[in-house]
Parts: sequence; C-alpha cells; structure tokens
Amino acid sequence: MKTRAFRIAAILALLGLGGFLLAQEEPVIRVDVNLVNLFFTARDKGGAYLTDLKQSDFTVFEDGKQQEIRAFSRENNLPLTIGLLIDVSRSQESLIGEERRAGSQFFRQVLREKDLAFLISFGADVELLQDFTGSARLLEKGLEELRLSAGFSGLGPIPTSNPKGTLLFDSVYLAAHDQFSGQVGRKVLVLITDGADQGSHYKVSEAIEAAHRADAIIYSVYYVDPRFYGAYGGGAPGDLKKMSEETGGRMFEVNRRMSLQQIFDAIQEEMRSQYTLAYSSSNPSRDGSFRKIEIRPANKNTRVQARKGYFAQSDVAK
Repeated sequence: MKTRAFRIAAILALLGLGGFLLAQEEPVIRVDVNLVNLFFTARDKGGAYLTDLKQSDFTVFEDGKQQEIRAFSRENNLPLTIGLLIDVSRSQESLIGEERRAGSQFFRQVLREKDLAFLISFGADVELLQDFTGSARLLEKGLEELRLSAGFSGLGPIPTSNPKGTLLFDSVYLAAHDQFSGQVGRKVLVLITDGADQGSHYKVSEAIEAAHRADAIIYSVYYVDPRFYGAYGGGAPGDLKKMSEETGGRMFEVNRRMSLQQIFDAIQEEMRSQYTLAYSSSNPSRDGSFRKIEIRPANKNTRVQARKGYFAQSDVAK
C-alpha cells in the first residue's frame, strides 16, 4: 500500500525539529570498523569508462594525507537503491508527459534482481508516489500519478501569491534523510528539474549534507521548458551541478543533442561502471567533522568522479 508520508503539510509541522534531527542523525560511515567506503567511476580523456583498472592505479587522500587502501573491486552488479525525484511545479507542467514516459523506460531498463527504487514528486509539496519496490510495474503506476503541484498563480516564473512553488531542496533532504535511512549499498538520487527552488525550508548545503550522510550519489537532469520562461531565461543549473559534483554524480542537460531518454541511458551505464574502495582513516578522532577525500589516478589522463568527502562519526551521545 502506498504511503504519502511526504505530504508537505505534515512535514512543516516537524520543521521546527529540523536542526535537532540533523544533529541527531547517525553519519553514514560507521567507523566502528574504521573503514571509509567510496564508490567512483574512472574515464579516459574522451569520456569513455575505464573498467579494467586495478588498486595500484589509484591513491586516496583524506584531508591531504595519503590513506592505506584496504579493499578494491569493480562493482557493476552490486544492488542499487534508486530514488527518482521529479519536479511537477508550474514551470514543468508541459514536460510531465515526457518525464512519465522516460521514467517508465528507465525503470524497466535499470532495475535488476535485488535492486529497489522509489518515486517522489515535488512542487508546492513533496509527495511519495511509490515507496521502495523492485517492481517496474508499480513504479510505472506511480508515474501515472504525476500531477501539477503549483503553489502560486501567474503566467511567468515570478510567484504572485504563495511563495512555496518548488520544494527542490526539501525533496532531496527528505529523500536522503528519511528514505535512505537504514539502507546499505549503492544509493542514487536522480533529479529531473529546472533547478529553481522556491520556498524550501532546507538550504542547498543541508540537502548536500543529508546526501553525504546517507552516502547517496546525486545525478541531476537539468530540464527547462523555454515556453514557460520565455524572455526570463530559465532555471538554476548552478545548484544542481553543485549537488551532483559534491556527492560524486553529474549534471546532465536535456537539449537538442541529448534527450531525456538518452540521459537516463547514460546514468544507467555510469551506475553499472563503478569501482569501490575502502580505506582505514588515519584520523582516529570521532569529532563528527567533514573530511575531504581525493582519489588520485596514477595516469594523469584518467578522470575520477567521486564524492568530495564524508562526515566522521561523533562520540556525542545519540
């Protein structure tokens, strides 16, 4: 049975506890075993994925200090947990049909045995249309329920009444903080939006932090309807790029050269072309701080795509 736990009316009643909950959240990396786990991809200068590299082809640094790699493998078959987040605000109204069609195809192609996915729509509120399932059919039924969720009226992108028009950052925070809580393995959020946030309680930095703590990679699909924006220009790709790059993902743009379906195909290929490595942090302090990570390839022509860091476990009582 579908839950609609993300109705924003209920969420807003809890927002006063937001800072407390964030402070209480257990970091994703459990240093009880003193290991930091990283998923990453490697490509050559032309952008082709490199799938035959070895542990000796990489060194890893935490806060500028080299770390000892304890484990390394290619992870093309490790189960995935995927959250698809679709913008249904006023600026995306005429794109919902294409998002529905491409999303259905994406789930049919990407889901394998043991994979799970969920579906969230966001506009003036945030709604869980389908909770965790391995069924592409159930996810397609959820996509059929995509509906415009507009919190303001008017013909242009400037709100004329209720400022809560596109709760982008709230949707990312809630998907990472609530949906991914307790999940293990590879976790991915795919956002389809023009990047404009209006009315979110959480900031982009808090959305990124929630993704870091959930060990989730964000892939952003920048999809703008020029008929809506007209002379105003369109969207806000900067925040989408930041969220993706900070968590080890990428931002894609729907344009004449690349359709939404082609972008979904590219995301699927990337998710199946990952490596994983684990290292023991040389920093024994459990201070809850954010620690920067860098994976350096031995070949200067190899380009590594990985998360920028993680939050260490804290000794503060939970």
